[in-house]
Amino acid sequence: MTFEHRRQPLLPRRAFTLRVFRFGGFALGIIVVSLGIGILGYHFIAGMDWIESVLNAAMILTGMGPVSTLHGDAAMLFASFYALFSGIVFLMSVGVFLAPIAHRLYHRFHLEYREEDENE
Repeated sequence: MTFEHRRQPLLPRRAFTLRVFRFGGFALGIIVVSLGIGILGYHFIAGMDWIESVLNAAMILTGMGPVSTLHGDAAMLFASFYALFSGIVFLMSVGVFLAPIAHRLYHRFHLEYREEDENE
């Protein structure tokens, strides 16, 4: 997944749209894997049933906070590490999703700046 160099022309809209979908799919994959880690951790470490594990993992991953009370040191430690992990994953997935959009904006501004220099 490489981007065009600053001296290359702007990517056509269709290719750019495909790039955004690829990066969005990658970001979604990161979130799904992270959600799976949380579900498995809450189920096997905290002893929650599957639906409660999904709810807690989703709430932590989105930054809303835990729903159920945790019992046991292992469950509390897992929830602590998963919360820290989830914060990083959320920021990373947003960055992955926005990378092609930010690159296109920067590339467009650079092209416009270069065209102005050539006209003077």
